[in-house]
Amino acid sequence: MISTEIEKLLSGGDLRSIGKNDEIIAGVKDQVGFDAVFNFMYHGDNRFVLRASDAIEKISVVKPGYLYKHKKAILNLCKKVNEIGLQWHLALLLPRLKLTDKEFEYSWAILKGWVLDKSNSRIVRVNAIQGLFEMTKLKNEWAENFNDILVAIETESIPSLKARIRLLKQTPI
Repeated sequence: MISTEIEKLLSGGDLRSIGKNDEIIAGVKDQVGFDAVFNFMYHGDNRFVLRASDAIEKISVVKPGYLYKHKKAILNLCKKVNEIGLQWHLALLLPRLKLTDKEFEYSWAILKGWVLDKSNSRIVRVNAIQGLFEMTKLKNEWAENFNDILVAIETESIPSLKARIRLLKQTPI
């Protein structure tokens, strides 16, 4: 899949639409295709950024290895992200990276901050709590910290957070 094809599939429509992401996801067959989609996460038009990050997140569920060469870029995006849609996808990408201990702590701090920030989007907060849960599965020694975060937010009257917490409490780490 070449850049011009991807651009065509990502373009047009409403900002809230995923466009033709199903075609992009089906068309990515290797690292080169993935990298071409990843490059659109730096596009000047938010429609491209959001659709590319959605495709990247969905592809990496099955092929997390495609993310590895982009680890530094993803961590840097987390530092400066100001687009809610990108943020909620990044929250799910972080646990799929092969992180050093220092990067793990950094990523944990980012996600924890996103979860505890009551002014943040509910979707970002839900995805960040999911990301922390996934990270806890990788490093069980963080389970107590994770449980402390759950205690801090479970009294909030936000149905989506409450539902995710209920689901996570039923899932073994």
